[in-house]
Amino acid sequence: MKLPEKFIFRYEKIIPDFPHFLEFLERRLRIYIRINPLKANEQDREEIIRKYDCEPIPFYPYAFKLKSERDEVSIGNTLEHFLGYIYVQDMASMIPPIVLEPKKYEKVLDLTAAPGSKTTLISALMENTGLIVANDINIDRLKALTGNIDRMGSLNVVITNLHGERFGNLFYEYFDKVLLDAPCSSEGTINKNYEVLNHWSEFYINKMAKIQKNLIISAFKSLKKGGTLVYSTCTFAPEENEGVINFLLNKYENAILEEINIPGIKICEGITKWEGFENEELKKCVRIYPHYNECEGFFVCKIKKI
Repeated sequence: MKLPEKFIFRYEKIIPDFPHFLEFLERRLRIYIRINPLKANEQDREEIIRKYDCEPIPFYPYAFKLKSERDEVSIGNTLEHFLGYIYVQDMASMIPPIVLEPKKYEKVLDLTAAPGSKTTLISALMENTGLIVANDINIDRLKALTGNIDRMGSLNVVITNLHGERFGNLFYEYFDKVLLDAPCSSEGTINKNYEVLNHWSEFYINKMAKIQKNLIISAFKSLKKGGTLVYSTCTFAPEENEGVINFLLNKYENAILEEINIPGIKICEGITKWEGFENEELKKCVRIYPHYNECEGFFVCKIKKI
C-alpha cells in the first residue's frame, strides 16, 4: 500500500512502532461480530459462537472475533444477520459505547448516530429501557440507521434529523449521557477503506476539526451536570482528537477528563503536546492503534460535567 509522503512524515512522529504499523496496513482486518442480547437468547448465543468459530473479546461478553477468514458481505447475507441476532462491527467501534456506560432508564444522546452500530449497542446495554435520541444530519444515512434500529429490535430509540450544533440549545442539560462519535478524516480505517486517502490533506484535517469543535460544544451543553460525554473518532490526527478535547477544556472549567480502562486492549495515552496545544491532562485520552489490537484505529475520551 502506497501512502502519501506527507502522511508518512506526519505520522512516523506520532504512531508508535511505525514500521509495524505500515506492515499491518497490508493485512486484511479481522472480522468482529456483536451478538444482540435483545433478540438472541443464551441458546442462540452458543449456536452462533459454534457456527462462526468465534473467540470472545474481554471487554464485552457479547463481542467476538472470528477465527476463520470471512468477509462482511457473506456474514451480512446470513439469517442471523437479517433477524438482528448479530451486528458486524469492528472491535474498536464497540469501545465508545462501553466507555460511556449507559444505565437503564437514562436519557442518552447519540449526536452523529448513523449507521447505528453504536446506537444499537447502547440500546442493548440499557436493556431497551430509557430513551436514546439518535441524530444524524445526513438524510441518506438515516435510512441505514432506521433499518439497523428496526433489525436489532432497539425499541427505546427516537431518530432525529437535525444539525448537531443545535442540540446544545434545544436540549440544554437534558441528557444523562452523550456520545459524540464525530465525523472525521477516517485515517484509522485505511485497511478496509483506502479511498479515504483520496481526500486526505492537512487542510481537510483542519476543516474537520472546526466541525468537531462546534459539535462538542453542543454535546457538552446538552449534558446534565454530573453526566458523562464520550468523544471518539476513527482517525489519528491530533487536531481532530486531543486538540478538540483541549479546546473544550479551555472553554469549560467544569469539563473534567476521566481515566479509561478497557480490559484486553492495548491502549496508548493521548498526545499531550502538538502544534497549538500542550496539556498533560490529555494523556487520559486513549489511542487504539490497529497494529497493536488487530482492529481499526480509534481515539476515545471520557469527560465528566461537574
